[in-house]
Amino acid sequence: MFDVPPPFESNGIEAYRETWDLFYSAQPEPIAFDILRMDVIAGTDVAFVAALMRCAETGSDGERSNLDFRLTIGLRKIDGHWTVLHEHHSVPAT
Repeated sequence: MFDVPPPFESNGIEAYRETWDLFYSAQPEPIAFDILRMDVIAGTDVAFVAALMRCAETGSDGERSNLDFRLTIGLRKIDGHWTVLHEHHSVPAT
């Protein structure tokens, strides 16, 4: 996975889980993710998802504000199961 906050790249399920532990530990409950737009293109064994997403983040002042980000996921069907091979989060550059 390639993500907005460090680490820039995470490989493997344990490294992936650790990135979410960091995210969830810094956010008050409830955490909500909204899908603003999602496009899915799928073949018989490969799929691609591109989405515009929003979540609420808490700033250093304790105030919550919206965080808009892009999500891209690449999947492949392996032994009959869809497997995420690529996940990328990014925020628009200012």
